[in-house]
Amino acid sequence: MSEKITISIIKADVGGFVGHGDVHPALTEKARERLAQAKADGLLVDYHIGKVGDDTSLIMTHNKGVDAEPIHKFAWDTFEAMTEAAKKYKQYGAGQDLLSEAFTGTVRGLGPGVAEMDIDERPSEPIVCFLADKTEPGAWNYPLFKMFADPFNTPGLVIDPKMTDGFTFEVHDLIKKRKLLLSCPNDYYAILMFIGAPSRFVIKHVFRNVDNMICASTSTQRLSLIAGRYVGKDDPVMIVRAQSGLPAIGEVLEPFATPYLVAGWMRGSHHGPLMPCSFSEAHPTRFDGPPRVVAYGFQLADGMFIGPRDLFDDPAYDEARRKCNEITNYIRLMGPFEPHRLGLEEMEYTTMPQLMEKFEDMFEPSED
Repeated sequence: MSEKITISIIKADVGGFVGHGDVHPALTEKARERLAQAKADGLLVDYHIGKVGDDTSLIMTHNKGVDAEPIHKFAWDTFEAMTEAAKKYKQYGAGQDLLSEAFTGTVRGLGPGVAEMDIDERPSEPIVCFLADKTEPGAWNYPLFKMFADPFNTPGLVIDPKMTDGFTFEVHDLIKKRKLLLSCPNDYYAILMFIGAPSRFVIKHVFRNVDNMICASTSTQRLSLIAGRYVGKDDPVMIVRAQSGLPAIGEVLEPFATPYLVAGWMRGSHHGPLMPCSFSEAHPTRFDGPPRVVAYGFQLADGMFIGPRDLFDDPAYDEARRKCNEITNYIRLMGPFEPHRLGLEEMEYTTMPQLMEKFEDMFEPSED
């Protein structure tokens, strides 16, 4: 296409079936009806519905640009319509990610997660849409670093002339609401210093140094920081472009062969392994988990989604899933003890401070 195309993923949890494990077909059908009408009306170029656990993702292409009010308003109205269906069927947590009663021009800061990018579509444009459940935005730090900065994961960084100049990471400080750009390989260690604290510093975008082309975009909304209390985990989404001077599909997927630990899981209050799974297995149950990630693979053709391929529906990831279960068995034995339970600074957004408050008058001075 001659004009830029915008890829948008806008996601929300508007009701769980049963508990936190799945999305009721009535909610998905409501989203499908609205998406089809939006495409027929010319608002969207194309769309696909993505699911993982109790989260629904509206995966869309359009020509409106990033942060376009008509697109965000459409997504908000769709989630509200789905919420009404969730209430009808008494789904758990109906509308829990909609933290405002009114749309304000964008869904940012209102609860839903958003990952978007404007691109000039290449002659071949493979993309992967990653959707995660029972975890936080910082869950993408490890795999993005591996994809775009680690030559042991991505040999293209060594042997592809379009990649040897490296990539720049846009890192957001979620607490102080600021951002910085760090470039690899020059800022290799500094990047790790920041993103190794994924509860605060998260990678928002990745750009190719040789031409500043956008390569990846993530959702960075943290519901607890918006609401000031625990309202469910953030369940982030991510768009990654691949091939032709970018990491190959196999290099994009490779980091998930190692089950790394993420925050979230039960009540958003525990660490657990992130399990790569097929669409059919993206329904967490054990301790409401363990955390899951699915990979929707598409070829874009003039803004149209060709696909998806279920990229984790592969026996090559059986060992990762087995190891996730092994880690789950071990870490669950820790029960309410850290590091299975999150640290106190993270627990302050749960109901734990309310429970601790009633003991304040019982404390006495100590000599230590």
